[in-house]
Amino acid sequence: MNRLELTGLTARPSQVWGGIRLVPLVRGTPVEGLRLHREVYAGSEDGVVEVGPRTHYTAYIPHGFVADWSGEGAGTAAYGTQLAAGGGAGSTPPSTLRMPRHRHHRMAKRQPGDRLRFLPLHLALEGYLSLHFGGPSTAWEEWSRQALRDGLSPRAEDAYLGWSVRGLGDALRVFEIHPGQCGVMVYAADALAAAFVVPHPEDYRLLHASLVQDLYGELVHQYAMYGAPVAAFGARIADGPGLDTLAGLRAAAREQEREWSEAHDTLFARELLDTSYSFDRVYRMGSFTLWRFLPPFLRNGAGQHIGETVTDHKGRVAYLKTFRLSEAQIRRGHLLRALDAADWQLARAAVALGATEEELVRRIRAAGFGALLRARGRGPYNTSILRGKPR
Repeated sequence: MNRLELTGLTARPSQVWGGIRLVPLVRGTPVEGLRLHREVYAGSEDGVVEVGPRTHYTAYIPHGFVADWSGEGAGTAAYGTQLAAGGGAGSTPPSTLRMPRHRHHRMAKRQPGDRLRFLPLHLALEGYLSLHFGGPSTAWEEWSRQALRDGLSPRAEDAYLGWSVRGLGDALRVFEIHPGQCGVMVYAADALAAAFVVPHPEDYRLLHASLVQDLYGELVHQYAMYGAPVAAFGARIADGPGLDTLAGLRAAAREQEREWSEAHDTLFARELLDTSYSFDRVYRMGSFTLWRFLPPFLRNGAGQHIGETVTDHKGRVAYLKTFRLSEAQIRRGHLLRALDAADWQLARAAVALGATEEELVRRIRAAGFGALLRARGRGPYNTSILRGKPR
C-alpha cells in the first residue's frame, strides 16, 4: 500500500462560495462494520498529548474522533459526545479564548469495547513534526552539543484554524449535504486544501461542521484570503437527438456529472491520489487499520499532503483526513530526509542534494534548523523552535 484509493466514492458537482470550492464525495453503499463520531473537549481545547517518555505534543485540540467497529451500528453514534453551550458554527472562534489545557494520553488510545479514540489531523501533524526528530545519530563535528543531546527538540509548525480561512465557514453552512455524502474535498482558489472522508452518511452529517475547527496550512489561508472567486460548475448540454424527452435530458445531465467526476479525479485531485506515500501503521481495529502517512517531499512544485486514514482489509479508504503542506514545510521535510539518508554527514548530504557544503549550511539555517549547527566564529545560533504549537 503506497497510494490512496477512493474506491466506492464518487465526486458530485462542486459547490462554490467565492474562492472556496467544495466537492461532495458520495458512497453508493456505506462502509460496513465501522462508525465514526466525535468526542468534544469543551472548555479545554488547548491540549497536551503525551506521545512518549518525556515527549509532548501541544496544539489546539477541540475534539477527538472515536472509531467504533463493534458492529452495533447507529445505536452507538452518540457514544462519548458532549453538548457545549454556544458551540454552533456561528459561535466565537475558540482560538480567541484562554482555556486550561486538556491532557491526553497518546494520539490513539483504546476505549472500552471495540472503540479507539484518536486525535484527527494531530495524528498526522505529530508524525510530520517527529520526522527524524532524534537528530544526528553520530557525533559529527559539524553539529552542536544541543543537536547531539536533544536532536530537533523542541519543534513547531504554524497552522490556521478553519474559522480564519476566508469563506470556508459560509460555504459549509450554506450548501446542502447530498444524500449518501460521506466526504468532501475542500479547495481554496482551486488548490486542494483538505480531503475528509468518513464511513457512513450519518457520521458525515454529524461531523460536517467540524471542518471549521480543523487546522489548515499557511498556503491555504493565503489562497482563500487573496485568491479570486472560482468558476462554478455548470452542465452544458448540446442540442441533439433524444433531448425531446425528460428521460433523454436526465441521461444527458448524468453524463455531464460523470464527466465532471472523472475530471475531478484526474485533474483537481491528482496531486493527492497520484502521489506515493510512506505509511506508518498506528492501530489495527479488527478488519480495519488506522494509518498516518507522509509524502515523498519532492521539490517539483506540486502540492503535497500529510494525513491519516482508516482502510479495510482490501485497502479501501473508510476514513481520510489530510493537511496541505506549505512550500517551506516541504523544503524542511526534503532537507531532513536528505540529512538522514546521508547519516547526517554534511558532505554526503550536499552531494546528494547537488549543492556545496556551504550552500547546504545556508539551507539548514534558512529552514530554521540553525541551532543544530556548531557555531563557526559568530557565536551560537539563536533559532528557537517550539514543538507542535499552532497559530
